[in-house]
Amino acid sequence: MKSVAIQIIVFFLIFQFLSFIKQVDMLSTDTSMASEQFILETTMGKTVSLSPTKKTVLYFFAPWCSVCHASIGNLQAVYEKNPHIDVIAIGLDFIEKDEIDRFVSRHQLTFPVAYGNESIKKAYKVLGYPSYYILDEQNTVISKSMGYSTEIGLYIRSL
Repeated sequence: MKSVAIQIIVFFLIFQFLSFIKQVDMLSTDTSMASEQFILETTMGKTVSLSPTKKTVLYFFAPWCSVCHASIGNLQAVYEKNPHIDVIAIGLDFIEKDEIDRFVSRHQLTFPVAYGNESIKKAYKVLGYPSYYILDEQNTVISKSMGYSTEIGLYIRSL
């Protein structure tokens, strides 16, 4: 039993270290995204702007990503419990829009989920999934993360 616990801890530490290394290549905090005017179609047939008017979590995911499936519930909880924070999820690396639609349906997401593209992936330097950016009211990156995040972790980053 002790051996299994040690293996789990070692795996967790390696995973966290690799996530940290990948975060180095993400947009830096204090990066202004004001010049990027993306308007995307959502799964609900509406459009959403990636130029927030209040603090916003941008969550970049791929429908095939197992970590995305494991962490999306935490993002839903943050959205439901914190009306002062907007949440927008952007699906990337999909072949058909139906893949994103199934992801949304499976997790019963109630925040806007948009169909992303390579231009957005490049502009936001999305190198792995899930990737998170917290933007302030001026559309400036105030926090970033990659990989699994808990509900409390997401909330703390958005303060």
